Amino acid sequence: MWRGLLAKLGIALVVLGALGLAFVAFQLWGTGLLQARHQAALRSEFDASLPPEAQHWSTHVHSVGAPRTAPTASGPATGRPVGTIQIPSIGLDQVIVEGVGEGQLQLGPGHYPETPLPGEAGNAGIAGHRTTWGRPFYDLDELVPGDAIVITTTQGRFTYDMTSFQVVDPTDVSVLDPTADPTLTLTTCNPRFSAAQRLVVHARLVASTLPTSSPAPLATPAPRTVATPSLDPAQGSWLPALAWGTGCALLAAAVLVAVRRLSARWARALTVVAGAGAFAVGLFFFFAALSQLLPANY
Repeated sequence: MWRGLLAKLGIALVVLGALGLAFVAFQLWGTGLLQARHQAALRSEFDASLPPEAQHWSTHVHSVGAPRTAPTASGPATGRPVGTIQIPSIGLDQVIVEGVGEGQLQLGPGHYPETPLPGEAGNAGIAGHRTTWGRPFYDLDELVPGDAIVITTTQGRFTYDMTSFQVVDPTDVSVLDPTADPTLTLTTCNPRFSAAQRLVVHARLVASTLPTSSPAPLATPAPRTVATPSLDPAQGSWLPALAWGTGCALLAAAVLVAVRRLSARWARALTVVAGAGAFAVGLFFFFAALSQLLPANY
């Protein structure tokens, strides 16, 4: 009796271990593949909104005197592209979206809606994942003072120089406080593979190129929110993960019961193959729902 129980416990632990490894693989590589697809669609949408002269906008050219800032404007709808962020020193080139919830940061770096848009006067804030979903801010700690951060929006191209970085608690929202000068603040989880702290990079605007023509709107504008920003945005609901997890467990149980009752070898093999395919699909959606429960900058 005990031997049978131990054997079943061993099998259960092996299955749980395999599922855990599969979830880690999904986080490190699967989420990156999904984010790359989102980025391709967002870049096409954003590029179509740029004026023709954008290809001639300069980068890495410091302005003589104070750089010009863009006029204050309403941000795009949540989840729609704000612009692009390029950091040549760490090889980053991604589309920024509006919003910093888990759903938005799965698409790319997200703009804190409570802060000015990049290029405007004040302190523009952008958050990004560190180790999952394309890990755009994975190497953020490798920046040194003077490294260029280039933001392109429909309002122009803006070059910031990195000035400093700091590590703060997730509850320390003072890093997003308004500033008198045009600045940029980037936030992500710290250290890598942990959400215990937040790594914060500060930069100042040193050059700008504004369009001479009126840019096309990206999406239905959203009014600038005045809510208090958070470095630890709310996470998703447990319900989708619970539903997909329960469905996967019931499917696995149904396949096991069917295999035991079927006598023909071909029927058992067909059931296993069909069940494995359906289980893999369900597991994918279960992992995606489970990812919503991780810290938004992870």
